[in-house]
Amino acid sequence: MKKTTFLLAASIAFFACKTEKKQITTASNNYTEASYKQDSTQIKQLFNSALTEGKSYGWLRDLTQNIGSRLSGSEGAAKSVIWGEQLMKEVGLDSVWLQPVMVPHWVRGEKEVANYEFNGEKINVPICALGASIATPSNGITTEVIEVKNIEEAKNLGDKANGKIVFFNGAFDNTLISTFRAYGGCVAQRFAGAATVGKFGAKGVIVRSMTNGINDYPHTGTMGYGDIPKEEYIPAAAISSRAAENLSKHLKENPNLQFYFKQSCQTLPDAPSYNVVGEIKGSEHPDKIMVIGGHLDSWDLGDGAHDDGTGIVQSLEVAYLLKKNNIKPKNTIRIVFFMNEENGLRGATEYARLAKENGELHIGALESDEGGHTPRGFSIDANKNNLALLQGWKKLLAPYGLHDITSGGSGADIGPLKEDHVTLVGYRPDSQRYFDYHHAATDTFDKVNKRELELGSASMASIVYLMDKYLYNNETLKP
Repeated sequence: MKKTTFLLAASIAFFACKTEKKQITTASNNYTEASYKQDSTQIKQLFNSALTEGKSYGWLRDLTQNIGSRLSGSEGAAKSVIWGEQLMKEVGLDSVWLQPVMVPHWVRGEKEVANYEFNGEKINVPICALGASIATPSNGITTEVIEVKNIEEAKNLGDKANGKIVFFNGAFDNTLISTFRAYGGCVAQRFAGAATVGKFGAKGVIVRSMTNGINDYPHTGTMGYGDIPKEEYIPAAAISSRAAENLSKHLKENPNLQFYFKQSCQTLPDAPSYNVVGEIKGSEHPDKIMVIGGHLDSWDLGDGAHDDGTGIVQSLEVAYLLKKNNIKPKNTIRIVFFMNEENGLRGATEYARLAKENGELHIGALESDEGGHTPRGFSIDANKNNLALLQGWKKLLAPYGLHDITSGGSGADIGPLKEDHVTLVGYRPDSQRYFDYHHAATDTFDKVNKRELELGSASMASIVYLMDKYLYNNETLKP
């Protein structure tokens, strides 16, 4: 990125603090008081439109109530593709198409069962199989339990794990304000637990659910066996956080208690599916593409409302708000509903592969995949000049609660587009309630607040408006 763009960012930041200056000049652009007022007015109008004429809440109701869960390869996923294609056409995007991709097809089977006896009482345990896990034998597994707190402890079990169920009981660090940081600190036990202890002869794995709360809802999520031999594959499941607390306490009193669980999940052959893609053609630079998206698939326990129905409808509402406000983007704005983020990332990988194969020039991407709660800001994965440019917009965005504009990760689905000239942005709403619903039966439409959802759409539309206007001002890029 040229030095002139960096100077533009600095000038915007300077203007935020010195609004009495009538004109701020860079080598490539004059950012005047009039320009600032124009951008401020336009952003206010985007919020006004979202909060009074927004469509996202109704779209989300339709998706969750009439289709529901959308695990890749499922009937729900297939219906959601048709739904997404039709909705993009209704919004009036310039072109809409389906992008074929083969996706994993894992099915849960019959409802899982788990229990154990303690002091003569049968304790029933809320449990769910982890995605990609194998089934237990048809009569289930009954054996002793050995508890560990993390993967490192599990690696040192050796023969102690032989013939037992390994219980991963690593809890969220609730001193961390970002619940996503807490999730990142313990999710390895869910993904890699079975692969870690299968070689020791363990019979199965149960994992404390990935949530910062204590409740009776098990949270699913994907797991993997890596490159271990198939004979070392063992079934893996999550139990609710309250059940994990109780089991840990009961094991201290009776280390020899017998735990039983049964699940009948299986992996079927890969299934055909699609990314849903639509775009508004750029008025000045149609060859330069900015992606806005989320993932269309969801886990099967709830309705996929916060994860990631909110991200899907917010992404499309960005296009709706641009059109509603007669904003004609300079660059092509492409809305993508990615398929199979939850258990494979096949849609994102295929989208990036085709973009490279077709010689497409992406200059930016924005993803919403952290739920539909109150907007807090954006995290930016970009070169230092573009990072400075986006952070220079804090004054424009702060009145809407968007105070956190920081360097950081963006999103799983746009990650494969990463290059030095591509600015990747993750939309960051408040995270405190997200893991009450993440991958659980509680992830339903009634947990989404209409106003918070619409504020998120407007927040995303605002940063897209600014990125489109300033990100590659007076620059010529080559793919």
